[in-house]
Order: sequence, then structure tokens, then C-alpha cells
Amino acid sequence: MMAYSEDHIALAAEYVLGTLDAGERGQVESMMSIDSDFAAIVHAWESRLGALNQMVGSVEPPPEVWDRIKTAIGHSAPQAPLVLPAAPQPIASERVVPAPADSSEVIRISARARRWRNVASFSTAIAAVLLATIGVGAYRPDLLPEAIRPSPRTRVIEAKAPPAAPPSAQYVAVLQKEGGSPAFILTVDGTTRNFTVRKVNAPAEAGKSYELWLISDRLPGPRSLGVIGGSDFTARPVLASYDSDIVNSATYAVTVEQAGGSSDGNPHSAPIYAGKLVEAVPPAPSAARPR
Repeated sequence: MMAYSEDHIALAAEYVLGTLDAGERGQVESMMSIDSDFAAIVHAWESRLGALNQMVGSVEPPPEVWDRIKTAIGHSAPQAPLVLPAAPQPIASERVVPAPADSSEVIRISARARRWRNVASFSTAIAAVLLATIGVGAYRPDLLPEAIRPSPRTRVIEAKAPPAAPPSAQYVAVLQKEGGSPAFILTVDGTTRNFTVRKVNAPAEAGKSYELWLISDRLPGPRSLGVIGGSDFTARPVLASYDSDIVNSATYAVTVEQAGGSSDGNPHSAPIYAGKLVEAVPPAPSAARPR
């Protein structure tokens, strides 16, 4: 493929744009008929500019515009020939001999300057159209023709579930009278030290409340863990404030108090049910026993 100058490439672009005069168009068409490489350049410009043509819809001028054009043509008259003033005669003492101008060179330079002005204007227009296309494609792609509309992007985000915590040890105490049947069952979680009291065979005490106590030789006196509710299950988190050694080795006792529980934080009757925790479910191998 032969090398083409910038003038040839600009000429091909102007041919596609339709800005050439009749003589120049004939020159381009002659070159296309004998030079397939130059014809390929012209076809390449047609491909580039074809997408821009799809973005511009046809606009029909209003009827009044045609009326004004017809009126202007009807009232126009042929202009008088332009008469140039006679050139002043040079002074005899001045011997200035103007150099003859090569008219073909002047015409070639003028055409070349006009051509590049057109290409520069066309490049600016293309840049503006491309910028507008990028903006519309980013915010309102539905306004673009389907041929140049960007395909929607799909982003897949993999959500991973957090790893399940290994089961902790479970401790159980059967609260009963000595030799009697279980009245309550106390269950303590080894990690959180939250506890649940399950009512089994404890009879209801009219006008009274059952209250659970923690008794340890490492504490100065019994500590109330709250009133056991009237439902089958009572759950509380209060054991979390105690050391695990105290929780695991303490005795848990139930007393009968006034309705609502002890008013001063001390038991007011002897324990009627009691028991100690035993490990019912060991911790998982990866779960460390709380200390």
C-alpha cells in the first residue's frame, strides 16, 4: 500500500462530508476508480462517520422558512458588474518590478488552507459529539441508538457467610430437695454464661415468689440471680459478671420469698431446692473452655 500525504487523507474526509466543489469531487472519484488503496481510505471515513449520522435525526424546516427563501429569490435582481478602480501609474523614478505570481500555486495553497480549516472544524465537531455521547452513555444510555448503546455491566459480588462459632460447653444443675424429685433444671452456657431455669415439679406458692441464689465460699454471702418467673422457662444473662470458676463450682439454691423477690438482696428463708452444675455437653475441639 502506497503512502498518502495528509492532503490526500483530508481530501478523502471532505469527500465523505460533501464539502468539496464539483471539480474536486471529480478528482477524488477518478483517483478512487484507479487506486483501490485510496478508495479504501474513503470507505474508512464513511465507516467512521456513519455512526455519527445515526445520532442526528432529520429536521424538516418550518413552512415559513421556505416562504422567506422563495420571497428573497423572487425579489433578487442581477447585480451590476464590479468595476475596479484603475491602478495608479508608478513614478518614473521608482523601478519596482513585481514578480510574476504562479496562479496555480496560489490556488493550490488556498485550497489546502481551506481544506485544513474544514478538517479542523470537523475534528472539533467530532470531539464535541464524542464527549456528548460519553456523557449520555454514562447517565442516559437509553437515549442512544441501539447500534452504539453500551451493553449493561453486571458485577457479581460473592457474599460469604461468617464461619459458624463452634458449640460451647453446656452445664446443667438439677435443683431439688435431698432425695426428692427435680423441682427446677438450671442450664448454663459455658461461653456466654447465660442461664435458663426450667420449671419441672415445683408447686405454685400463693402470694410468694421463687428466687434463685448463687452460693460460693469465694463470696461473702449468697448473691441473688433474680426471681424465677411463672412460665416454664426463665432466661437471664446475670452470670456473665462472675468468674467462670465461681460459676462452675457454686451451689445454686431456690428460696421462697415475698411476691416479687427479696427486698434487700438477702434470702429470707432456708433453701428448699439446691444443686450444683455438671458438664452435660463438652466444648467442640476448637472451642476453648472459658476461664
